[in-house]
Formats: sequence, C-alpha cells, structure tokens
Amino acid sequence: MAKSIFGEMGGTYHEENGYLIPDLTLPTEEEKPIGIWGKRHLRYIKEHKRLFYINLLTKSLK
Repeated sequence: MAKSIFGEMGGTYHEENGYLIPDLTLPTEEEKPIGIWGKRHLRYIKEHKRLFYINLLTKSLK
C-alpha cells in the first residue's frame, strides 16, 4: 500500500473495524477572560434568551 501524504509527514493510524483512522489531536487552547462586557452580555442571555443560553451550554460540551 502506498503511503499517504499524512503518513509521509509522520502521521500515524489505528485500525477500527477494518478502517484506518488517523490519530489526530487538537492543540490545547488557553482560556481567555471575557471581561466586564462579556459577563454582562452573558447575564443578559441567561435572563432573557433562555433557549439560546441552553443551546450554548450544550454545544460547548461536545
């Protein structure tokens, strides 16, 4: 089997159910403070846009 571009660059694979899946990892992200206006906007969303706030919470858990 010919090497893929990912394999040529040093990437590795693992096998699952007969498929080769690339071993990918995301870089760690640093937390950034949102500041006073971000906190006020979040409070507004919590109080007045309840469904939107719940959607934001569930999205971040994925």
